[in-house]
Amino acid sequence: MNPGPVLPLAAVEALAREAHAAQRDKAGRPYVEHLRVVADGVRAGGGDDEQIAAAWLHDAVEDGALTEEWLRDAPLTDRTKAIVLALTKRPGEAKEAYAARIRQTPGARLVKEADLAHNADPARLAVLDETTRARLAAKYATMRALLGL
Repeated sequence: MNPGPVLPLAAVEALAREAHAAQRDKAGRPYVEHLRVVADGVRAGGGDDEQIAAAWLHDAVEDGALTEEWLRDAPLTDRTKAIVLALTKRPGEAKEAYAARIRQTPGARLVKEADLAHNADPARLAVLDETTRARLAAKYATMRALLGL
């Protein structure tokens, strides 16, 4: 349980922006642009504040921007923390197990759907070389299928 108040969305966004400030995506763009698009996608998909907070933080633990210990103690709801952890890929984890965890975690599927939508955006992929573009398109299509999207 989370005793006390939770961070407002503006604070979660600021924290995510700071944590990922030096990070770039595969196309060399600031990584925080991806986080903003995913959060906007969750909002547009009817997601609530807990899911939007998770969208801002969905890659923070996986990318090493924040630690699991930080997340455990953070002033966030248990549901937001569970979604972030569900979306955190583990080393050597099978994609089927990853997808199953997302499907079993309330609220996580919408966040992953918004993440995949931005990752697979043709305009975003267009700047990558053909081999990388094809590999990523196949990866994202497989995950969408495993999630039933």
